[in-house]
Amino acid sequence: MVQHTSALSVEFLLGGITTLTGQFMAAELDHIFICASRGADEASALTAFGLSEGKPNMHPGQGTACRRFFFRNGYIELLWVSNEAEAQSEPIQPTHLWERWAGRGSGSCPFGFGFRPSADHVASPPFPAWEYRPPYLPQSWSFQIATNAAVLTEPMLFYLPFSQRSDAQPSAKRQKLEHEAGLREITRLEMVSPSAESLSPALTAVARADLVRMRTGKEYLVELGFDGESLGRVADCRPALPLVLRW
Repeated sequence: MVQHTSALSVEFLLGGITTLTGQFMAAELDHIFICASRGADEASALTAFGLSEGKPNMHPGQGTACRRFFFRNGYIELLWVSNEAEAQSEPIQPTHLWERWAGRGSGSCPFGFGFRPSADHVASPPFPAWEYRPPYLPQSWSFQIATNAAVLTEPMLFYLPFSQRSDAQPSAKRQKLEHEAGLREITRLEMVSPSAESLSPALTAVARADLVRMRTGKEYLVELGFDGESLGRVADCRPALPLVLRW
């Protein structure tokens, strides 16, 4: 069982949110990433639990690669640096992905939280952000990265205006969504962090928009709830991954 210390949790709240300016927007979780070792052997902790692995992915020009586990409304991504030169190149450096990955286990927060518009909504990021045009996307595509990217004690935040639910993808692109463990939809995201006392403006904006709540704990940890957690069951993926699953 997870040991809950007094205060950090990041809890994802579905539905509409209101920004600091009062502008209505609808944003929802798209996926989380966890920095992993090269090749992400940590994925075996998830497959052993009963999750079906989707197709891996490469990010040419960004210098990263990943293994992924998809659910109906989002996915877990295990991310690593596959090309150090690309990851440290001038176009990619502002993302600080290299520093985040290289510093995992030694003070850097190993997580990233990606958001997307809710269905039938055109929205903007729920945090101050800058535009990022990664080399692996079509030239006309971009997404937004929050201004806390260099704050390595916080999760990386990003907004994917072109993304959609996993179960809304065309059949030719749809990944494995059925799992032996029976998990279907992510309904809660909670994070534990030793660095929650002083938040960046970006993470503060997300918290004030009611997308996340923060509590303090000794070590970085993400806890994902599935399907309303009605069965009261838990799977702790530590020490392989700083991840706990509840359903």
